[in-house]
Amino acid sequence: MARKKRLPQAPVETVIESLSQDGRGVTHIDGKAIFIDGALPNEKVIFKYTGKKRKYDEAKAIEILEVSPDRVEPGCAHFDICGGCSLQHLSAEAQIKHKQIAMLDTLKHIGKVEPETVFEPLTGESWGYRRKARLGARYVRKKERALVGFRERRNAFLADLKACEVVHPSVGHHLTELQELIGKMEIREAIPQIEVAVGDEKTSLVFRHLEPLSEHDTNLLIDYAKASGVQLYTQSKGPDTIKLLYPESAELFYEHPEFNTRVNFGPNDFFQVNTSINRKMVPWAVELLDLSGEETVLDLFCGLGNFTLPIARHAKQVIGVEGDVVMVKRAKDAAIANGIENTDYYACNLMEDLSHQPWLKKKYDRILLDPPRLGAKEVIEHFGKLGASKIVYVSCHPATLARDAGELVHTHGYTLKAAGVMDMFPHTAHTESIAVFEK
Repeated sequence: MARKKRLPQAPVETVIESLSQDGRGVTHIDGKAIFIDGALPNEKVIFKYTGKKRKYDEAKAIEILEVSPDRVEPGCAHFDICGGCSLQHLSAEAQIKHKQIAMLDTLKHIGKVEPETVFEPLTGESWGYRRKARLGARYVRKKERALVGFRERRNAFLADLKACEVVHPSVGHHLTELQELIGKMEIREAIPQIEVAVGDEKTSLVFRHLEPLSEHDTNLLIDYAKASGVQLYTQSKGPDTIKLLYPESAELFYEHPEFNTRVNFGPNDFFQVNTSINRKMVPWAVELLDLSGEETVLDLFCGLGNFTLPIARHAKQVIGVEGDVVMVKRAKDAAIANGIENTDYYACNLMEDLSHQPWLKKKYDRILLDPPRLGAKEVIEHFGKLGASKIVYVSCHPATLARDAGELVHTHGYTLKAAGVMDMFPHTAHTESIAVFEK
């Protein structure tokens, strides 16, 4: 077994050249790249090594000698230790500018494409915006109390947090209460996580438990739900074991007031984490589709119908395709509940062979797609025969957007008319973007 390389102990002074996509300052020493936590471009810093790899090293800034004008005081007291955010020390304006530049650079170098127009970034609330989260939980015997929150930066241990300024305040400002609750439970060491889902009016928590809940623990959870006003669920094994504990009935939903649509969702369903951005993004996407009311639109990776239902208000017909059967059912139910009759849905794994899918044998005027991080490589292979004159692509990963953009332009004859970023995940390195393609 190879010996672990010994880290240099002496502090080193350097000037930061750029910012990596994950929010670390980048410099080079003797030709080798070093990624430095807590450092920003053009700053002169003193750092200490934290790790050495074959192709690059890792480090942490311990003193800032020359401060960037873009540096700000982090809004969270736990920024230095928590791994949930990596960019709080960078101003909001500089954060989104960095993401825009990185996205455009990725399009150019991976996809070999450049947009004719670059959209102004779409911005919204930057604190308390996160409405979907999975909080880790662990009872620490030595501390005689529970920890609830996110993992430490570049570490597997849970960070010791009192609050989270990014998670919605109905949960983010109540972490100590959740810690105290778990600490009182008889199976305190068998609670590994809490799933958070926040709708327009209600907050739901799903407590995962690895051992059966006693009557004592059940009553503790019910009492907490009553006092806090949350909808509390339990989960003993997989997602199909999620059960509502309190109250007797519960409802989560979000609305698009501009389209008079309401989407109901479950506590474990995927939905856009940032409501303020989502309420701007969906109308923008519908506008970019340029609908007259006579078009047939294909909505891929449609989920709960986040785009499908608003599009249906302005199109002749919308076909929604989604791999999760439960979400397809919810999307169908949402259409009925909203009085929308011009949508059809198909449950289909869009990452597999699609050649025999009936919805692929139709023609479409427009296509909207909002894939996961893996992108849409498999389904894009069929776009050439679908006939759509315009495509709107919403992406959560610039690299797969760039790959797919290259395929659309160089193989299927589309032009990348415009692209830009949306601040769906402030203070993190995650980048949400939107791109428009035309024949």
